[in-house]
Amino acid sequence: MDVKGILEKARSEKKQIKQKLRKLARKNARDLDKDFHRLHAEVFEEIDCLDCANCCKTTSPIFRDADIRRIARHLKIKPAELIDAHLRLDAEGDYVLKSSPCVFLGEDNKCSIYEHRPKACREYPHTERKQMYQILDLTAKNTLVCPAVAHIVDRLPL
Repeated sequence: MDVKGILEKARSEKKQIKQKLRKLARKNARDLDKDFHRLHAEVFEEIDCLDCANCCKTTSPIFRDADIRRIARHLKIKPAELIDAHLRLDAEGDYVLKSSPCVFLGEDNKCSIYEHRPKACREYPHTERKQMYQILDLTAKNTLVCPAVAHIVDRLPL
């Protein structure tokens, strides 16, 4: 699958994607969730995150206190050391990575702390959650980062 092509298409169709998601917001919430979940399963049979890792290369998850403690324990360092070395506070007061790509991303696109990764990474790209209608703005943004999300949205029935 041409993941770069999918992202380029999503960028060029940004307005149409937002319009489509606005229309989908009026759909029955349960049906919308079913469509997202079905397409999530289908698309992730076609797209392998390790072929892309664009999310890890371009964005930062939010690191909650529990994430920081868990990762620091795994790395056998103090939470303050993890914060000093790799994190900063963003405008909303959340800890995020100081830079991208993610410091824990390997050359092979594998995460060196995968079993201990932040909750935000575990939940990304958020296309399996319930009540998808609540995060359609985030979904629109994610179409520009994740080719799987762009492909899911493209295939969603109106």
